[in-house]
Amino acid sequence: MTLDPSVSLRSTTVSRLRAVGCVFAEDEAELLFSAARDAAELDVLVERRATGLPLEHVVGWADFAGLRIIVEPGVFVPRRRTEFLVERAVALAAPGALCVDLCCGSGAAGAVLLSAVPDARVYAADIEPAAVACARRNIEPRGGLVLGGDLFAPLPAELRGRVEVLVANVPYVPTEEVGLLPPEARDHEPLVALDGGPDGLDVLRRVAAEAPRWLAPGGHLLVETSERQTVAAAETVAAHGLTPRFVSCEERYATVLVATRPI
Repeated sequence: MTLDPSVSLRSTTVSRLRAVGCVFAEDEAELLFSAARDAAELDVLVERRATGLPLEHVVGWADFAGLRIIVEPGVFVPRRRTEFLVERAVALAAPGALCVDLCCGSGAAGAVLLSAVPDARVYAADIEPAAVACARRNIEPRGGLVLGGDLFAPLPAELRGRVEVLVANVPYVPTEEVGLLPPEARDHEPLVALDGGPDGLDVLRRVAAEAPRWLAPGGHLLVETSERQTVAAAETVAAHGLTPRFVSCEERYATVLVATRPI
């Protein structure tokens, strides 16, 4: 049973959130009301948010592509812009497609693929133990498998040359810019999920180097990047025999690299 707030409690909560810089205080208040069973619990939740904890960590979930994705402390929060990445992956996945979600974080991408693609077979992996534990709660009840390890290392060898859709939501923030991220990210999310190296492309380079051995002929690697990185990102995947193209969504400020293994 959730809290049914009075007008005064609602106003006070919104004011507390605004005071600590929450731009969407009204929307956040509604989520906190839905998560709290009584006024005392609401007070605890608001205080946790006021200290800078991401809203999704406070309530324990994120609304992502129509799914309620469990998000635990210390795990990267799936971004609204990443819905575009996953939408593109779903569009490219035929029924029964073999899919991989690398750098899976909470497992949001894998969960959507399992929910949206009939009979999809999904493997997910992340190097962060907290992410692996969280992703298992989102992916495995839907029929996928989550593995712990660095990029492709934990994947079963029999997947080589058979993956039709490979989603790799790699970190792409340049190291010197990590400190400019909002406190919710830099203070509460794992650095390994944010820091992409000096130019933001270190992890993409590692993924691109191995991806051709895992992709099926005609298979696709999908990666989120920034507009200013498109030229270097395209050169990176092309150097390993993949054909790059970019799709974007202005509304969500999203840029996705789709790199295809030639047939």
